[in-house]
Amino acid sequence: MTSPTTSGTRDDTATTVYQVTGMTCGHCEGAVSAEVSAIPGVTSVTAVAATGLITVVSAGPLDDAAVRAAVDEAGYELADRRI
Repeated sequence: MTSPTTSGTRDDTATTVYQVTGMTCGHCEGAVSAEVSAIPGVTSVTAVAATGLITVVSAGPLDDAAVRAAVDEAGYELADRRI
């Protein structure tokens, strides 16, 4: 898997955007957001079913394997391409 897009901000947080396949509605957005929000260090998750993108704000860089596992647990899949 290639790395997701990540950018740091002045307050030492990281914003990472992932492509998720299979999200089609608000319920999907909620399921993915809930699972990813449970990852230690995550402070905010915004999922948009229409684009398949999730934007994750965290206290530092995230472990891609943890994000993949959380998305899998929600019943969806991280795409193999960087956005």
